[in-house]
Amino acid sequence: MQQHRIIVLGAGYAGAIAAGRVAKRLRPEDVRVTLVNAEPDFVERVRMHQLAAGQDLKPRPFSEMFAGTGVELKVGRVTAVDADRRAVTVRGADGEEELAYDSLVYALGSAWNTHDVPGAAEHAHEIASRPGALRLRDRLAALAPGQSVLVVGGGLTGLEAATEFAEARPDLDIALAARGELGDWLSPTGRAHVRKVFDRLGITVHENTAVAEVGAGCATTADGTSFPAAVTVWTAGFAVHPLAAATALETAENGQIVVDGTMRSVSHPDVYAIGDAALVAGPGGKPLRMSCASGVPTAWQAADAIAARLTGAKVPSTPLRYFNQCVSLGRKDGLIQYVTADDRAVRAALKGRVAALYKELICKGAAWGVANPTAGLIIRRRPVVAGRDGAAAPVVAEQR
Repeated sequence: MQQHRIIVLGAGYAGAIAAGRVAKRLRPEDVRVTLVNAEPDFVERVRMHQLAAGQDLKPRPFSEMFAGTGVELKVGRVTAVDADRRAVTVRGADGEEELAYDSLVYALGSAWNTHDVPGAAEHAHEIASRPGALRLRDRLAALAPGQSVLVVGGGLTGLEAATEFAEARPDLDIALAARGELGDWLSPTGRAHVRKVFDRLGITVHENTAVAEVGAGCATTADGTSFPAAVTVWTAGFAVHPLAAATALETAENGQIVVDGTMRSVSHPDVYAIGDAALVAGPGGKPLRMSCASGVPTAWQAADAIAARLTGAKVPSTPLRYFNQCVSLGRKDGLIQYVTADDRAVRAALKGRVAALYKELICKGAAWGVANPTAGLIIRRRPVVAGRDGAAAPVVAEQR
């Protein structure tokens, strides 16, 4: 029997976990798991604001993280996906090559979203990627005392970036521009704590402010108000990788791949999409937000579904829900906002030093989960049930 070829595109939290998890559930003689990624090591995306602030992060090479798992890493950039022919094109150090697959896991994730604001792409910095964070790191290091930094975006990333920069560089003039009020999605306790930390760190807040244009040394709002900014940091949302929208896969208006409850494409059953790349219905049918908190459980679901279908087992279905939002506010403070299953803030919140330690444990746990995708449990690898052509056998039963 030919090996069933599983290709995973993208090695962020979701893609890396999916590759390792599916490899641990199937016999290596039956499957070939290939993980395609532009870099040879794992990037802790939730720490990019720390990297930009001048902190050094622990290297996490995939050669060590995937040692003994059977996952093959191919370093290169995905340039095309032909979902009808079941093939992907990858550009690596030796040029382009085409890889055929039997099952594909699409986890190319997202990048920063400029929302087509004039000047943002040319003049603003992003921390949605490691190259972007490193460029910002160099730029911040070159600033003289008293120069201004404007963080655009009042979401989780914006709060973390502004407080991290203000704590690391108290000599700079840090400001944040938010479309609404500061932390307006948080509970009253959460909002009050964020405001207290911003006041303590001396961060200027421009609330109900929408930046309409970014220049070389300033940012301008729709009403013509101009804010000085030697450096503008753009954190106003994420946009999915554009590749999926250029394929035959069914996608939503924002480019996310439409999937069912097992993360399988509704148009191409041999393709699974996870993390930021997938349009996933959470509690009450509300789409999951782009985040590590969403990506990890979708990776578990997809890997387990692929393994079940290939072995003729019952396909598991785990409810996807949220528990909290973890916000670092510098290295010594934080906020853990508890939420409902569909991500709405409740009254309870953990704050201060304890919350900072909690958030740090979450970050370390997320990285540990990449190297231990089955949570350290010993999993029996099952044989693939397949025909001569390597196609998976019909599923015996599925849990609805």
